[in-house]
Amino acid sequence: QTGQCLRVFEGHTDGVNSVSFSPDGRYLASGSGQEEGRDFTVRLWDCQTGQCLRVFEGHTLPVNSVSFSPDGRYLASGSEDKTVRLWDCQTGKCLRVFEGHKDWVKSVSFSPDGRYLASGSGDKTVRLWDCQTGQCLRVFEGHKASVSSVSFSPDGRYLASGSGEYGGR
Repeated sequence: QTGQCLRVFEGHTDGVNSVSFSPDGRYLASGSGQEEGRDFTVRLWDCQTGQCLRVFEGHTLPVNSVSFSPDGRYLASGSEDKTVRLWDCQTGKCLRVFEGHKDWVKSVSFSPDGRYLASGSGDKTVRLWDCQTGQCLRVFEGHKASVSSVSFSPDGRYLASGSGEYGGR
């Protein structure tokens, strides 16, 4: 309402590329990393105190996208290392690594029921993953440039993707 900064979350040693609130608004996740950097982590923050509760390590290149599952129990991260990782927010453990993209992962999004995960990549594709098995269920092709954003419709029936392509004149 006022535009005033309420809290600064400090701890990453590289730039922050993505942030996401948990569904209940109690937590904030941030993904970090720059081309020449070393901080390829995801951090979980307490919104009330600003304290870093957990650091998720495993990506080997910058983290471009973070997203909470609808129930807030899990966190997905997409990275320039061409992988998507599924994390347990409570334990910090990496539960699954989704592999198959041939270029950077730029965006990740959970389906409203939390069963599926979508990822958009520099390889111009969108992949649909089964969160339980880690299996890639479908590869959507057709973009002429990197896919920079993916999002499910509220009912989970549709998946939208945004890309760097344009219909310039």
